[in-house]
Amino acid sequence: MKISFSSLLCFILLSSAGAFAEPLKVGFVYLSPAQDAGWTYAHEKARLYVEKELGDKIQTTFIENVNEGSDAERVIHKLASSGYSLIFTTSFGFMNPTFKVAQRFKNIKFEHATGYKTASNMGVYNARPYQGRYLTGLIAGKMTRTNVVGYIATFPIPEVIRGINAFTKGLKETNPDAVVKVVWISSWYDPAKERVAAETLILQGADILSTHADSPTTVQTAEAKGVYAFGYHSDMSKYGKHAQLTAVVHNWGQLYLNEVKSVLNNTWKPENLWYGLKEGVTQLSAFNKAVPKEVQDLVNTRKEQIIKGEKRVFDGPVYNQAGELVVKKDNTISDSDLLTMNWYIQGIEGTLPGH
Repeated sequence: MKISFSSLLCFILLSSAGAFAEPLKVGFVYLSPAQDAGWTYAHEKARLYVEKELGDKIQTTFIENVNEGSDAERVIHKLASSGYSLIFTTSFGFMNPTFKVAQRFKNIKFEHATGYKTASNMGVYNARPYQGRYLTGLIAGKMTRTNVVGYIATFPIPEVIRGINAFTKGLKETNPDAVVKVVWISSWYDPAKERVAAETLILQGADILSTHADSPTTVQTAEAKGVYAFGYHSDMSKYGKHAQLTAVVHNWGQLYLNEVKSVLNNTWKPENLWYGLKEGVTQLSAFNKAVPKEVQDLVNTRKEQIIKGEKRVFDGPVYNQAGELVVKKDNTISDSDLLTMNWYIQGIEGTLPGH
Protein backbone atom coordinates (compact mmCIF):
# COMPACT_ATOMS: atom_id res chain seq x y z
CA MET A 1 0.00 0.00 0.00
CA LYS A 2 1.38 3.39 -0.97
CA ILE A 3 1.13 6.08 1.73
CA SER A 4 1.56 9.74 0.78
CA PHE A 5 3.87 12.00 2.76
CA SER A 6 0.95 14.26 3.72
CA SER A 7 -1.00 11.29 5.12
CA LEU A 8 2.01 10.14 7.09
CA LEU A 9 2.58 13.63 8.49
CA CYS A 10 -1.08 13.88 9.49
CA PHE A 11 -0.86 10.51 11.27
CA ILE A 12 2.27 11.61 13.17
CA LEU A 13 0.65 14.87 14.25
CA LEU A 14 -2.53 13.16 15.41
CA SER A 15 -0.53 10.54 17.32
CA SER A 16 1.54 13.23 18.99
CA ALA A 17 -1.55 15.17 19.99
CA GLY A 18 -3.01 12.03 21.58
CA ALA A 19 0.24 11.23 23.36
CA PHE A 20 0.37 14.64 25.00
CA ALA A 21 -3.38 15.15 25.58
CA GLU A 22 -4.09 16.97 28.82
CA PRO A 23 -6.01 15.11 31.53
CA LEU A 24 -9.71 15.73 31.94
CA LYS A 25 -10.24 18.16 34.81
CA VAL A 26 -13.06 17.10 37.12
CA GLY A 27 -14.31 19.24 40.00
CA PHE A 28 -16.39 18.32 43.07
CA VAL A 29 -18.32 20.75 45.27
CA TYR A 30 -19.04 19.61 48.84
CA LEU A 31 -21.44 21.06 51.40
CA SER A 32 -19.57 19.88 54.51
CA PRO A 33 -16.04 18.79 55.45
CA ALA A 34 -14.53 15.84 53.60
CA GLN A 35 -14.02 14.08 56.91
CA ASP A 36 -14.13 10.35 57.69
CA ALA A 37 -17.88 9.77 57.88
CA GLY A 38 -21.13 11.04 56.42
CA TRP A 39 -22.57 12.32 53.15
CA THR A 40 -19.57 14.28 51.93
CA TYR A 41 -17.20 11.49 52.94
CA ALA A 42 -19.14 9.09 50.69
CA HIS A 43 -18.61 11.43 47.72
CA GLU A 44 -14.96 11.93 48.62
CA LYS A 45 -14.42 8.16 48.68
CA ALA A 46 -15.95 8.00 45.21
CA ARG A 47 -13.68 10.80 43.92
CA LEU A 48 -10.61 8.94 45.19
CA TYR A 49 -11.89 5.71 43.63
CA VAL A 50 -12.22 7.38 40.23
CA GLU A 51 -8.72 8.85 40.54
CA LYS A 52 -7.31 5.40 41.32
CA GLU A 53 -9.13 3.78 38.40
CA LEU A 54 -8.28 6.38 35.74
CA GLY A 55 -4.88 7.59 36.88
CA ASP A 56 -3.32 10.33 34.76
CA LYS A 57 -6.29 10.44 32.40
CA ILE A 58 -7.95 12.80 34.86
CA GLN A 59 -7.12 15.56 37.31
CA THR A 60 -9.59 16.15 40.14
CA THR A 61 -10.12 18.70 42.86
CA PHE A 62 -12.75 19.33 45.51
CA ILE A 63 -13.97 22.36 47.41
CA GLU A 64 -15.54 21.64 50.81
CA ASN A 65 -17.69 23.61 53.27
CA VAL A 66 -19.59 25.41 50.50
CA ASN A 67 -22.79 27.06 51.66
CA GLU A 68 -25.88 26.60 49.55
CA GLY A 69 -26.94 29.72 47.62
CA SER A 70 -24.76 32.55 46.30
CA ASP A 71 -21.58 31.07 47.76
CA ALA A 72 -22.20 27.86 45.82
CA GLU A 73 -22.77 29.77 42.59
CA ARG A 74 -19.46 31.61 43.06
CA VAL A 75 -17.55 28.37 43.68
CA ILE A 76 -19.12 26.53 40.75
CA HIS A 77 -18.49 29.51 38.46
CA LYS A 78 -14.83 29.57 39.51
CA LEU A 79 -14.40 25.88 38.65
CA ALA A 80 -16.15 26.35 35.31
CA SER A 81 -13.92 29.29 34.40
CA SER A 82 -10.76 27.44 35.49
CA GLY A 83 -10.74 24.71 32.87
CA TYR A 84 -12.84 22.04 34.60
CA SER A 85 -14.78 20.13 31.95
CA LEU A 86 -16.97 18.08 34.33
CA ILE A 87 -18.30 19.37 37.64
CA PHE A 88 -20.19 17.36 40.27
CA THR A 89 -22.23 19.38 42.78
CA THR A 90 -23.24 17.22 45.69
CA SER A 91 -26.06 18.83 47.67
CA PHE A 92 -29.74 19.47 46.95
CA GLY A 93 -29.31 23.20 47.61
CA PHE A 94 -26.67 23.42 44.87
CA MET A 95 -29.29 22.73 42.20
CA ASN A 96 -30.23 26.29 41.23
CA PRO A 97 -26.64 27.62 41.41
CA THR A 98 -25.50 24.71 39.23
CA PHE A 99 -28.28 25.34 36.73
CA LYS A 100 -27.41 29.05 36.52
CA VAL A 101 -23.73 28.39 35.89
CA ALA A 102 -24.55 25.66 33.37
CA GLN A 103 -26.52 28.20 31.33
CA ARG A 104 -23.39 30.38 31.09
CA PHE A 105 -20.93 27.58 30.28
CA LYS A 106 -22.59 25.46 27.61
CA ASN A 107 -19.36 23.64 26.74
CA ILE A 108 -18.95 22.27 30.27
CA LYS A 109 -20.80 19.28 31.67
CA PHE A 110 -22.45 19.39 35.08
CA GLU A 111 -23.84 16.63 37.30
CA HIS A 112 -26.02 17.51 40.29
CA ALA A 113 -26.85 15.14 43.15
CA THR A 114 -30.46 14.71 44.37
CA GLY A 115 -32.03 17.47 42.30
CA TYR A 116 -34.49 17.51 39.41
CA LYS A 117 -33.42 20.31 37.04
CA THR A 118 -31.66 19.22 33.86
CA ALA A 119 -30.30 20.96 30.78
CA SER A 120 -28.44 20.00 27.61
CA ASN A 121 -25.22 20.09 29.64
CA MET A 122 -26.58 19.21 33.10
CA GLY A 123 -27.65 15.82 34.40
CA VAL A 124 -28.87 14.72 37.82
CA TYR A 125 -28.20 11.61 39.86
CA ASN A 126 -29.55 10.16 43.07
CA ALA A 127 -29.53 7.06 45.24
CA ARG A 128 -32.50 5.20 46.67
CA PRO A 129 -31.57 5.25 50.35
CA TYR A 130 -35.24 4.89 51.22
CA GLN A 131 -34.81 1.21 50.30
CA GLY A 132 -32.12 0.89 52.96
CA ARG A 133 -34.24 2.93 55.38
CA TYR A 134 -37.04 0.40 55.00
CA LEU A 135 -34.65 -2.41 55.90
CA THR A 136 -33.40 -0.59 58.99
CA GLY A 137 -37.03 0.00 59.98
CA LEU A 138 -37.54 -3.76 60.01
CA ILE A 139 -34.63 -4.06 62.45
CA ALA A 140 -35.90 -1.22 64.65
CA GLY A 141 -39.32 -2.83 64.94
CA LYS A 142 -37.79 -6.09 66.12
CA MET A 143 -35.31 -4.55 68.56
CA THR A 144 -37.04 -1.60 70.24
CA ARG A 145 -38.11 -2.23 73.82
CA THR A 146 -39.89 1.07 74.40
CA ASN A 147 -41.78 1.05 71.08
CA VAL A 148 -40.50 4.59 70.52
CA VAL A 149 -37.95 5.19 67.77
CA GLY A 150 -36.37 8.60 67.12
CA TYR A 151 -35.59 10.17 63.75
CA ILE A 152 -33.44 13.28 63.24
CA ALA A 153 -34.55 15.03 60.06
CA THR A 154 -32.97 17.88 58.12
CA PHE A 155 -35.33 19.68 55.71
CA PRO A 156 -38.93 18.71 54.76
CA ILE A 157 -38.18 17.91 51.12
CA PRO A 158 -39.33 14.71 49.35
CA GLU A 159 -35.94 12.99 49.72
CA VAL A 160 -36.04 13.31 53.51
CA ILE A 161 -39.77 12.57 53.83
CA ARG A 162 -39.33 9.40 51.71
CA GLY A 163 -36.69 8.20 54.12
CA ILE A 164 -38.83 8.78 57.21
CA ASN A 165 -41.83 7.08 55.59
CA ALA A 166 -39.82 4.10 54.35
CA PHE A 167 -38.25 3.64 57.78
CA THR A 168 -41.69 3.78 59.40
CA LYS A 169 -43.08 1.33 56.81
CA GLY A 170 -40.48 -1.24 57.84
CA LEU A 171 -40.96 -0.50 61.53
CA LYS A 172 -44.73 -1.04 61.41
CA GLU A 173 -44.35 -4.30 59.46
CA THR A 174 -42.37 -5.90 62.27
CA ASN A 175 -43.92 -4.02 65.19
CA PRO A 176 -47.40 -2.50 64.71
CA ASP A 177 -47.26 -0.95 68.19
CA ALA A 178 -44.11 1.11 67.61
CA VAL A 179 -44.12 4.81 66.66
CA VAL A 180 -41.60 7.22 65.16
CA LYS A 181 -40.90 10.61 66.74
CA VAL A 182 -39.22 13.15 64.45
CA VAL A 183 -37.09 16.18 65.34
CA TRP A 184 -36.32 18.64 62.53
CA ILE A 185 -33.00 20.52 62.76
CA SER A 186 -33.18 22.64 59.54
CA SER A 187 -29.59 21.83 58.61
CA TRP A 188 -27.72 19.17 56.66
CA TYR A 189 -24.67 19.41 58.88
CA ASP A 190 -24.71 20.83 62.40
CA PRO A 191 -23.25 18.47 65.02
CA ALA A 192 -24.47 20.63 67.91
CA LYS A 193 -28.07 20.57 66.69
CA GLU A 194 -27.81 16.87 65.93
CA ARG A 195 -26.66 16.14 69.48
CA VAL A 196 -29.48 18.17 71.05
CA ALA A 197 -32.03 16.46 68.80
CA ALA A 198 -30.69 13.01 69.69
CA GLU A 199 -30.74 13.74 73.41
CA THR A 200 -34.28 15.15 73.14
CA LEU A 201 -35.53 12.00 71.44
CA ILE A 202 -33.89 9.79 74.07
CA LEU A 203 -35.60 11.81 76.79
CA GLN A 204 -38.89 11.17 74.97
CA GLY A 205 -38.34 7.42 75.30
CA ALA A 206 -36.57 6.54 72.06
CA ASP A 207 -34.22 3.57 72.44
CA ILE A 208 -33.21 3.50 68.76
CA LEU A 209 -32.23 6.53 66.65
CA SER A 210 -32.02 7.16 62.93
CA THR A 211 -30.75 10.30 61.22
CA HIS A 212 -30.56 12.07 57.88
CA ALA A 213 -27.82 14.49 58.97
CA ASP A 214 -24.25 14.43 57.73
CA SER A 215 -22.14 13.90 60.84
CA PRO A 216 -21.70 10.82 63.07
CA THR A 217 -23.04 12.76 66.07
CA THR A 218 -26.24 10.71 66.35
CA VAL A 219 -24.28 7.47 66.58
CA GLN A 220 -21.83 9.03 69.04
CA THR A 221 -24.68 10.26 71.23
CA ALA A 222 -26.38 6.87 71.12
CA GLU A 223 -23.14 5.23 72.18
CA ALA A 224 -22.75 7.62 75.11
CA LYS A 225 -26.38 7.19 76.23
CA GLY A 226 -26.55 3.41 75.87
CA VAL A 227 -29.13 3.22 73.07
CA TYR A 228 -28.99 1.89 69.51
CA ALA A 229 -28.70 3.88 66.28
CA PHE A 230 -28.38 3.53 62.53
CA GLY A 231 -25.55 5.25 60.69
CA TYR A 232 -26.27 7.09 57.47
CA HIS A 233 -24.34 7.96 54.31
CA SER A 234 -21.35 5.86 55.44
CA ASP A 235 -20.44 3.20 57.99
CA MET A 236 -20.21 5.02 61.34
CA SER A 237 -19.47 2.00 63.53
CA LYS A 238 -16.11 3.46 64.60
CA TYR A 239 -18.11 6.15 66.43
CA GLY A 240 -20.42 3.68 68.14
CA LYS A 241 -19.25 0.08 68.07
CA HIS A 242 -22.03 -0.90 70.47
CA ALA A 243 -24.65 1.57 69.28
CA GLN A 244 -24.66 1.22 65.49
CA LEU A 245 -26.83 -1.71 64.39
CA THR A 246 -25.98 -1.11 60.71
CA ALA A 247 -25.76 1.90 58.38
CA VAL A 248 -27.42 2.89 55.12
CA VAL A 249 -24.42 3.55 52.91
CA HIS A 250 -24.05 5.43 49.62
CA ASN A 251 -21.53 3.90 47.21
CA TRP A 252 -21.11 6.49 44.43
CA GLY A 253 -17.84 5.12 43.05
CA GLN A 254 -19.06 3.17 40.02
CA LEU A 255 -21.61 5.82 39.09
CA TYR A 256 -18.92 8.53 39.13
CA LEU A 257 -16.53 6.32 37.19
CA ASN A 258 -19.14 5.69 34.50
CA GLU A 259 -19.92 9.40 34.14
CA VAL A 260 -16.26 10.41 33.89
CA LYS A 261 -15.56 7.65 31.37
CA SER A 262 -18.50 8.81 29.25
CA VAL A 263 -16.96 12.29 29.06
CA LEU A 264 -13.57 10.83 28.12
CA ASN A 265 -15.26 8.69 25.44
CA ASN A 266 -17.46 11.54 24.16
CA THR A 267 -20.61 9.56 24.96
CA TRP A 268 -21.86 11.67 27.90
CA LYS A 269 -25.44 12.82 27.85
CA PRO A 270 -27.63 14.48 30.50
CA GLU A 271 -29.63 11.86 32.35
CA ASN A 272 -31.76 11.48 35.45
CA LEU A 273 -30.11 8.55 37.24
CA TRP A 274 -31.78 6.99 40.28
CA TYR A 275 -29.94 3.94 41.53
CA GLY A 276 -30.52 1.79 44.60
CA LEU A 277 -29.89 -1.65 46.08
CA LYS A 278 -29.99 -3.34 42.67
CA GLU A 279 -27.17 -1.19 41.28
CA GLY A 280 -25.18 -1.22 44.52
CA VAL A 281 -25.33 2.53 45.04
CA THR A 282 -27.48 1.97 48.15
CA GLN A 283 -26.04 -0.60 50.56
CA LEU A 284 -26.15 -1.70 54.19
CA SER A 285 -22.96 -1.96 56.24
CA ALA A 286 -22.21 -5.03 58.35
CA PHE A 287 -24.67 -5.92 61.08
CA ASN A 288 -23.82 -5.35 64.71
CA LYS A 289 -23.59 -8.68 66.53
CA ALA A 290 -26.47 -7.44 68.69
CA VAL A 291 -28.85 -7.92 65.73
CA PRO A 292 -30.38 -11.42 66.12
CA LYS A 293 -29.73 -13.86 63.29
CA GLU A 294 -33.44 -14.22 62.49
CA VAL A 295 -33.65 -10.44 62.07
CA GLN A 296 -30.58 -10.42 59.82
CA ASP A 297 -32.15 -13.20 57.76
CA LEU A 298 -35.39 -11.25 57.40
CA VAL A 299 -33.52 -8.14 56.26
CA ASN A 300 -31.42 -10.10 53.75
CA THR A 301 -34.55 -11.76 52.37
CA ARG A 302 -36.33 -8.43 51.90
CA LYS A 303 -33.21 -6.93 50.34
CA GLU A 304 -33.01 -9.70 47.76
CA GLN A 305 -36.71 -9.34 47.01
CA ILE A 306 -36.23 -5.61 46.32
CA ILE A 307 -33.17 -6.27 44.15
CA LYS A 308 -35.08 -8.86 42.10
CA GLY A 309 -38.09 -6.56 41.73
CA GLU A 310 -40.34 -8.89 43.68
CA LYS A 311 -41.05 -6.24 46.31
CA ARG A 312 -41.21 -2.46 46.42
CA VAL A 313 -40.89 -0.49 49.65
CA PHE A 314 -44.24 1.24 49.30
CA ASP A 315 -46.35 -1.70 48.16
CA GLY A 316 -49.91 -1.27 49.41
CA PRO A 317 -51.82 -1.09 51.51
CA VAL A 318 -50.30 2.23 52.63
CA TYR A 319 -52.14 4.67 54.90
CA ASN A 320 -51.29 8.30 55.51
CA GLN A 321 -50.92 9.83 58.94
CA ALA A 322 -54.65 10.51 59.12
CA GLY A 323 -55.41 6.83 58.50
CA GLU A 324 -56.60 7.34 54.91
CA LEU A 325 -55.77 4.65 52.36
CA VAL A 326 -53.43 6.17 49.78
CA VAL A 327 -52.05 3.02 48.15
CA LYS A 328 -54.35 0.05 47.64
CA LYS A 329 -53.29 -3.56 48.10
CA ASP A 330 -51.38 -4.93 45.08
CA ASN A 331 -50.48 -1.36 44.05
CA THR A 332 -47.36 0.69 44.79
CA ILE A 333 -46.22 4.31 44.71
CA SER A 334 -44.74 5.37 41.36
CA ASP A 335 -41.32 6.97 41.08
CA SER A 336 -42.91 10.25 40.02
CA ASP A 337 -45.00 10.30 43.20
CA LEU A 338 -41.99 9.32 45.32
CA LEU A 339 -40.11 12.29 43.88
CA THR A 340 -42.84 14.66 45.08
CA MET A 341 -43.77 12.92 48.35
CA ASN A 342 -44.97 15.53 50.87
CA TRP A 343 -47.00 13.57 53.42
CA TYR A 344 -46.40 11.36 56.43
CA ILE A 345 -47.22 7.67 56.53
CA GLN A 346 -49.26 6.28 59.43
CA GLY A 347 -47.16 5.62 62.51
CA ILE A 348 -45.33 8.95 62.72
CA GLU A 349 -46.06 11.33 65.59
CA GLY A 350 -46.01 15.10 65.14
CA THR A 351 -46.74 17.46 62.28
CA LEU A 352 -44.83 17.66 59.01
CA PRO A 353 -43.39 21.23 58.80
CA GLY A 354 -45.34 23.41 56.40
CA HIS A 355 -48.41 21.17 56.44
